[in-house]
This record gives sequence, C-alpha cells and structure tokens, in this order.
Amino acid sequence: MSKREVHSSLQPFFFSLVITSLYIALILLVFSILGYPLSVFSTIIGSFVVAAGLALSGTFQNFAGGVLILLLKPFDVDDSIVAQGQEGKVTSIQIFYTVLLTADNRTVIIPNGKLFNEVIVNVTREGKRRLDFDVRLGYAADIDKAKQIMLDAVKSTKNVLTTPAIRVGLVGLDTDCIRITVNVWVEPANFLDVKIALMETIIKNLGAAGINFPKPG
Repeated sequence: MSKREVHSSLQPFFFSLVITSLYIALILLVFSILGYPLSVFSTIIGSFVVAAGLALSGTFQNFAGGVLILLLKPFDVDDSIVAQGQEGKVTSIQIFYTVLLTADNRTVIIPNGKLFNEVIVNVTREGKRRLDFDVRLGYAADIDKAKQIMLDAVKSTKNVLTTPAIRVGLVGLDTDCIRITVNVWVEPANFLDVKIALMETIIKNLGAAGINFPKPG
C-alpha cells in the first residue's frame, strides 16, 4: 500500500479489514473441519450484515465517500475548496468527514457522503485564481481616463500577477450607468487581500480624479 501511495488514513483500515476477514475465514474453516454445517453461520452472518447495513446506511455512505476522496484525491489537505455552501481551507480528511477552516476562523465539518456526491470547486489546484469585479460609472465619465486610473491602481497593488495579462475594459451599458470590468490574476492565498486593496485604491483614485459614480436607483 505504501508503494502504491495509498493514503495513510486508509492503510490501518484496510489492514484491520484483511485481518478480520482472515479471522472469520479461519473460524468458518475450523467449524467445517469439526463437521458443523456452515449454512447456519451463513444465515446468521447474512442477517447481521443486512441489519447493520440498514442501521448504518448513512455511516456507510460517509465511509464510502471518504474512501473515494482519499483514493481519487479531488482535493488534498491545505487546498482551498468550495463545497456544500462553504468555502475554506481543508485542514483534515478523515474516513467519515472532512474538516474545513473558513476565512473567518470557523471550523466546518462536512460528512464525506454529501461532500463527494456534490460539486466540489478546488480553488487551489491550478495555482492561480482570477479576480473579477465591475465598476459602475456615469455616462458622462471619461472612459479612457477611468481605464488608465484603474490600470495604474492594478500596477500599484501588491501580489497581482503579471501573467496572464491584466484586463480592464467596458463590458456593459445599463440604463443609468456603464460598467467597466477589472480582471487580474492572483495566487489563491492572496485573493481576498488583493481584492480589498485594489477596490479601495480604484474607488479613491477615481474620486480624486473627479470621476463620479451613479447614484443608487
């Protein structure tokens, strides 16, 4: 299992499963040698398995989900994911549940059965993340001037990646305003810090240049 890189959380389970199965096989073999009919034991074992399956169906679902997560690895410890309406950093992957730590320091425990059967967004795996937001300006605004102010703000903001290319441009014409989008790339760990710093810089610089924002309708 180590050579095949089976997850360390699964190795003790598989080891125990094999040992238990061998013990059961040994007991049945001994009874068979002593001349006891095995049909009785097969019925008892079958009934026990059915009863246990019905009683622990949810637990088995979580267990199966945990095994598949550890084997297929849609995410790893320290990855940031979005799943089940929660976003956070994976701090632990257990057999029955996965633990996330959110940006506001909340611990979220998600059962693996639900986690594996729903959409999982792995924010970390690609190594970079695009930050998008739109700025609403009035129709009287100087578009070229506004775009240059936004580009200068991007270039002065720390932790913005230079590749892929930065993009600032007009994307929408609404009834009361125009919309200029800002697309920049950042490392996942810097996403929120860059978003806060960049939006604040853009708003302040546009205001200082006399470019007004439309009033809420």
